[in-house]
Amino acid sequence: MATYIFRFFIFWYICGVVLVTFNLLPPWLEWANSVFLITAGIVAGIYFTELYGKWQGVLYSLMIIVVSIYIEHLGVAYNFLFGSYDYTQNFGLKIADTPITIGFAWLLIIGCSHEIARVISHGLPRLLHLLVFVFIGSLCAVTIDLILDPVSFKVKEYWIWEGPGVYYDIPFSNFMGWFLVAALFHLIFILWHPVRKENTEVWSKRMALVFGLIIFMFICIAFNGELYFSIILVSCLTVIWYGLYFWRNSYVSESS
Repeated sequence: MATYIFRFFIFWYICGVVLVTFNLLPPWLEWANSVFLITAGIVAGIYFTELYGKWQGVLYSLMIIVVSIYIEHLGVAYNFLFGSYDYTQNFGLKIADTPITIGFAWLLIIGCSHEIARVISHGLPRLLHLLVFVFIGSLCAVTIDLILDPVSFKVKEYWIWEGPGVYYDIPFSNFMGWFLVAALFHLIFILWHPVRKENTEVWSKRMALVFGLIIFMFICIAFNGELYFSIILVSCLTVIWYGLYFWRNSYVSESS
């Protein structure tokens, strides 16, 4: 079943890249955005269950969804952490003015950043491992947002920033907020400290792939909005993360 869900995600992803990039998505198909976010989040949830066991993976995933929705609610209602913004598009059912699908989006982001940080930090001395895992994981999440937010704001207008900002009119507090929220989830994982199962290479590779796929999709859309600086910046950062990931992955394979 898990493999079929991943295949459905890939199919929906390809359709989304074509339809959204070339503005071919008709109004009656706007619900497809919600399906994509939920499916992507479920893929990340499966990744956690495959690596750390069914119940631990499910509980960690649910925690990310619930906590992220609450934090986003505080952001919308009280300008907490991220800055002043409002959602303009219908992302499905809302709780306290916050779409539930945003929780699945955060689950996706934490799943992607977890995999990159997990491999890069693997095998390092204990304290250094913990610091690198949280720091790299948080930076990977911010890397996604450096392309996601400009596209969602400037090109698609999924949400609107109400104040001035330093990066495509997006406040610096937003990126700091992303870093802190991602750091929180990665720190919770460290305190939770589940034992990784054996033979998890398939889903590790899939999650590493999803990290690049999500960034690629937003880069494609960014061309429509001529967001060239964000494209160059995020492309360079992504090359760095993948370079470190595959270098460390080969090192771990050779030493095991």
